[in-house]
Amino acid sequence: MKKLFFAAAIIFGSLTVKVADAQVRIDLGLNIGAQPEWGPVGYDHAEYYYMPDIDAYYDVPRHQYVYFENNVWVHAGALPPRYHFDRYHTYKVVVNEHNPWERHDAIRARYANYRGRHDQVIIRDSRDEHYRNHWHEDGDHRDHRDRY
Repeated sequence: MKKLFFAAAIIFGSLTVKVADAQVRIDLGLNIGAQPEWGPVGYDHAEYYYMPDIDAYYDVPRHQYVYFENNVWVHAGALPPRYHFDRYHTYKVVVNEHNPWERHDAIRARYANYRGRHDQVIIRDSRDEHYRNHWHEDGDHRDHRDRY
């Protein structure tokens, strides 16, 4: 009886086994193509840029600025006119964390010494092949190899 029970269990078990649907997802987390031409070089992945000169963030994947106004963090495609800065020459710190503005005081303190620096190499000026096709503000992905 035991043998019959085990044999039935094995047969039943082999009939109900489903071959696994193997899905291999390789997520390298690269978003070089989503980074704007005024972003800093050297990063395969960037979620946010913190800009100490204006004390605001840029959401790289969504192409939006995040700034503090009227006691709330605002997400917008452009900054209000009161922000006068040159994004090509303003220092950007890559911050790869969820909602960095929730720890804004710590981030501002940590990167305060980058305020006023203008020596950062940006994607537009890079000759690195990584940045051959990058995001432009007009939404165009261009190949700039002919510039060099």
